[in-house]
This record gives sequence, structure tokens and C-alpha cells, in this order.
Amino acid sequence: ELSFEIKTGKSEISELKATIDDQTSTVGSLEARLEELTAELMKDEADLKAATHIRDGEHKVFLASEKELSETIDTLQRAVGILEREMKGGASMMQLKSAGNLAQALSVLVEASKISTADAGQITALLQRSGRGEEEDVGAPAGAVYESHSANIVQVLSDLLEEAENQLDDTRKTETKDQHAFDLMQQSLKDEIKYGQKEIDEAKAGSAAAGEKKSKAQGELEMTSTDLAADVKGLAELHHECMTRAEDFEAETK
Repeated sequence: ELSFEIKTGKSEISELKATIDDQTSTVGSLEARLEELTAELMKDEADLKAATHIRDGEHKVFLASEKELSETIDTLQRAVGILEREMKGGASMMQLKSAGNLAQALSVLVEASKISTADAGQITALLQRSGRGEEEDVGAPAGAVYESHSANIVQVLSDLLEEAENQLDDTRKTETKDQHAFDLMQQSLKDEIKYGQKEIDEAKAGSAAAGEKKSKAQGELEMTSTDLAADVKGLAELHHECMTRAEDFEAETK
């Protein structure tokens, strides 16, 4: 019986050691994988944070540009409407027809309280930025550029209005395109982060399970080793006792 128990104990010890080695390897692999996954997750989170910061900045710039262009369009629309109305018989018609250029026409409208000084200043700044006011004399565009004919004056403002409307349209299209690109990237990164976190959770669970199996096997190995040592000792003592009895019997029968 002791021989069988010893044989069984040795077999169990061999299996337990194999289990411990296997679980140790599993824990090592999962811990290494966990480090990789954590690094990837941190990178994805950093990329998302950086991309969001950039997109927020771009959106703020867009809102500012949209506001400025919308105000510019409103100002130009008001100026064109007032000029057309005054040219058709308004109180300032004669002064406008005698205006040598757009700057003078704006001055007439300001003096007649038809437009504000701010609006006139904004239109003048637009003229300068557009290059139409490069040959101005004391802040007023040259007569060769802005002829006295009323249609030419209105046309200049209409051209500026069209340019501003086109610029606003382009700005909005760019914002829509950039936002769409960001949304796709954001969703992709969020998916990667979600999947990465799932893999991390699974790796942690797997490592914990392997660790538990290893600890259990180590505990069982200690107990089995103790039992085996006791069985080996018991078998040795039994063998010694049998040998002693045999010797005694042999001595008695002589």
C-alpha cells in the first residue's frame, strides 16, 4: 500500500510541478501583453486628447471667421441697399452722383446718417485688404479706380459682397470637412480605446486566474511532498523492521 501511495505521490508531484511551470509561463506572457496593451491604450488616449484640442482650436477660429464674415456681409448688404435706394431718388442722390470715388460716397452716407462711421470704416478696410485701395490718396481710393458713375460705386460693393459670401461658403465647407474627418478619427480612436480596455481587462483576469492556479498547485505540491516524504520514511522503517525480524528469526532457528 505504501509503495502505491509513493508511486501515486511522485506522479502527482510531477503533474503539480508541470502545472506550476505552465501557469508561471502564462502569467509572464499575460503580464508582458498587459504592458503592451497599457502602452497602446495610453497612446490612443493621448492621440485623442491632442486631436480634440486641435479640433477645438480650429472650431474656435472658424466661429470667429464666420462671425466676422457674417458681419461683413451684413454691412455690405446694408450699404448696397442704401446706395441703390439713395441713387433712385433719396435725399443724398445729388451728393452721391457727384462723388468722385467710393470713399467720398461713403462719407456722404455717413454725413447723412445713412450708415455708421463703423460700417464705413469696415468697408474701407475691406477695400484695402482686397487690393482695390492700393492707390488711395489720404485714405481714399483713386478716382481711376472708383468712377463717379453710380453703377460703378454699387458694383464695387457688390463685388466685395460676393467675395465675402464666397469666402464664408468656403470657410463653412472647410469646417464641415474638417469636422467630418475629426469625427471619423475620434470614433476610430474611441473604438480602439474601448477594445484595448477590453483586452486589458481580459489579460488581467487571465493573469489573476493563472496566478490562483499556480498558488493552488504550490500549496498542493507542498502537502503532497510532505505526504510523500512521510510515506517514504514509513516504507523505509517498515523495510528496516522486516529485515530486523528476518534476522532475528534466522538467529532463533539456528
